[in-house]
Amino acid sequence: MNQDFQIIVIGAGAAGLMCAITAAKRGKKVIILDHSNKVGKKILMSGGGRCNFTNFSIEADNYICSNPHFCKSALSRYNQWQFIELVDSYQIEYFDKGQGELFCEKSSKDIRDMLINECAKYSAEIQLKTNINKIKKDQEKELFILDTSQGKFSCESLVIATGGLSIPTMGASDFGYQLAKQFGHNIIPTIPALSPLTFEKKWLEKAKSLPGNSLFAEVSCNQQQFKDAILFTHKGLSGPAILQISSYWKPGDSISINLLPEIDVKTWLLENKNNRADILLKTLLSTQFSQAISEYLCNLMGINLKLKQLESNELSQIEKQLTQWVLYPAGYEGYRVAEVTKGGVDTSGISSKTFESSKQSGLYFIGEVLDVTGHLGGYNFQWAWSSGHAAGCYV
Repeated sequence: MNQDFQIIVIGAGAAGLMCAITAAKRGKKVIILDHSNKVGKKILMSGGGRCNFTNFSIEADNYICSNPHFCKSALSRYNQWQFIELVDSYQIEYFDKGQGELFCEKSSKDIRDMLINECAKYSAEIQLKTNINKIKKDQEKELFILDTSQGKFSCESLVIATGGLSIPTMGASDFGYQLAKQFGHNIIPTIPALSPLTFEKKWLEKAKSLPGNSLFAEVSCNQQQFKDAILFTHKGLSGPAILQISSYWKPGDSISINLLPEIDVKTWLLENKNNRADILLKTLLSTQFSQAISEYLCNLMGINLKLKQLESNELSQIEKQLTQWVLYPAGYEGYRVAEVTKGGVDTSGISSKTFESSKQSGLYFIGEVLDVTGHLGGYNFQWAWSSGHAAGCYV
């Protein structure tokens, strides 16, 4: 028995839910199908269980895409303020973490439940534990026919909101990319994004006293800089600044770290040499860093003299080490821990207004499955809300 709908959305994540809600508001008969046993798994685990659902400052510059203009239209038509208005209407408490990043005060379940309630309010159905075996387009009837583990479904408009490859334990797969290829779309090669970076064993051995230590720094790579915390791990480096730069780093590239981005290091060293001549360099560094990091840096430079013993060339060496520490990561920690996937369905084959495929009428792609990657800080969720809403207005 065929189960007929006007719109089928594949993927019960942020983008899929928003699209279904928007379309159902227009009186469309909508169902969301998902292979998972739970709605919005990634929403629930995001932001340490508090869901960084948007940012006060959303600009196209916060996104990486082969076509940098692609996301402008959707972001302008459904912005952060509109989503915040929806959150406020459910009286969900939230807070700004400090850089405009909005998190739930209590739990990410608040956002997930809000979206489920909105689906129920406008009669958008959600069906879980449904595996899609095959999809074909009946050109004569202009319908998509879905062969699933729960029987056959048909629809006029099919929306792919299946996400990327990050966090496979949440059910991530390449389903969306394979389907896009089936209908003639190009896939921009995918890599883990917002991922910790790993280092060679030789480096890790020398830095074995550092895991667990963190500091505020500026990390640079390929003309991009991010100021935020970095964290030393048993595999390499993590923390917000590293996750951000990982989206721009490519294997073989170096990264440069300014360990004291808020200080004029040259002046600081000279003033301390003049005023605290008898203290050791390690003691001075420990006013800014943990003891483990201070000792590591002194060993790395091969310097631990009293300040009064430092020659000008040594002061220059110390300044360079503290402001331009060049490192060569070995790789990404991978999709297992990456927050999102960079690359995906090439946006040149997608309408930036409607999100409909230019290769196949009635087929839409939204959210992370597309070649659009946001920075850390609520940008990827806002892309889900904006792209989902844009498609929902047209399906």
